Amino acid sequence: MNRSLVGKTLFLQPGLLETGITQVPRFFINPQTDPQQTHITSANAKLEFPLLDLEGVADDPIKREAVVDAVHEASETWGFFQVINHGIPEAVLDEMIDGVRRFFGQDEEERKKWYTRDLKARVVYNTNFDLYSAPSANWRDTVYCEMAPHLPQPEELPAVCRDIMIEYTKQVMKLGRSLFQIISEALGLKADHLVDMKCTDGLTMLLHYYPECPQPELTLGASKHADSDFLTVLLTDQVRGLQVLYKNQWVDVPSVPGALVVNIGDLLQLVSNDRFVSAEHRVVVNSSSPRVSVACFISNAPRSTEIYGPIEELVSEDNPARYRATAVEEYATHYRSKGLDGTSALSHFRV
Repeated sequence: MNRSLVGKTLFLQPGLLETGITQVPRFFINPQTDPQQTHITSANAKLEFPLLDLEGVADDPIKREAVVDAVHEASETWGFFQVINHGIPEAVLDEMIDGVRRFFGQDEEERKKWYTRDLKARVVYNTNFDLYSAPSANWRDTVYCEMAPHLPQPEELPAVCRDIMIEYTKQVMKLGRSLFQIISEALGLKADHLVDMKCTDGLTMLLHYYPECPQPELTLGASKHADSDFLTVLLTDQVRGLQVLYKNQWVDVPSVPGALVVNIGDLLQLVSNDRFVSAEHRVVVNSSSPRVSVACFISNAPRSTEIYGPIEELVSEDNPARYRATAVEEYATHYRSKGLDGTSALSHFRV
């Protein structure tokens, strides 16, 4: 990438779009893209993207067993699934999406007040966290904020979306605890095993905006990558764009009203000793409409020194530990320095 082309106030919305550009600038052209590349969708390939109904899962043992089995299968094969009847009110989901749109709909000068490349800041607004290390820039803007274990004070957050960010965090933290209990059971462990390991203590929220793109076949909203956390909960505005690498083919994640997308992160693959997979995924952009999403990364506190290795109960003489133990901070530092370069960060920690 020609970094000289990237100024510190480069934003994709409204910046590039307001210039009326008709071609993607060279430093956004992604070497992973292929204009002739084909992908399959859940519809035309008759695939059943995992969709789990969580209604009654806390009270009905039969329903819970079925959901645990479904999570086990999805986490082993896809690394992704969707959940409905998850307990977060539809009004909260809608307001969260509206809050993202309000932030990115502000005047550029108002948004730029939150601009920084200091990832230790409470709120970070910029165009790509790995702008100076990745092979190319991604076609998106992002607001990044650490929301747990220490909830920000309201004045620390953008006024146009602060209330819903706080409320949505509380809702996702509650859901996340339930999901980790189900995942623990799916691994053959006691329900609170992963919770007791403090896997659910921290939450980082990313507000993504993917603008319309004049040449969507040349760039990506997010390059191929796996997530660096234990578990990600994703809310979208129902505009398609997320694709999962499944059996060496890119598969569109279907739009299901009211559903949340859940995916296994690298750290969960590590502690599960490869039982569950942190699947690679990407985001494609389009020329007809922008896309909004909210990703909640659930992990230990971002700068935690807690050490994680393969869980003892999942290791045996026939199935030895496949990773060395690491701290969350060490893993995150390696992940950030590598950037979204299309390679696995987990490989660095294999033994």
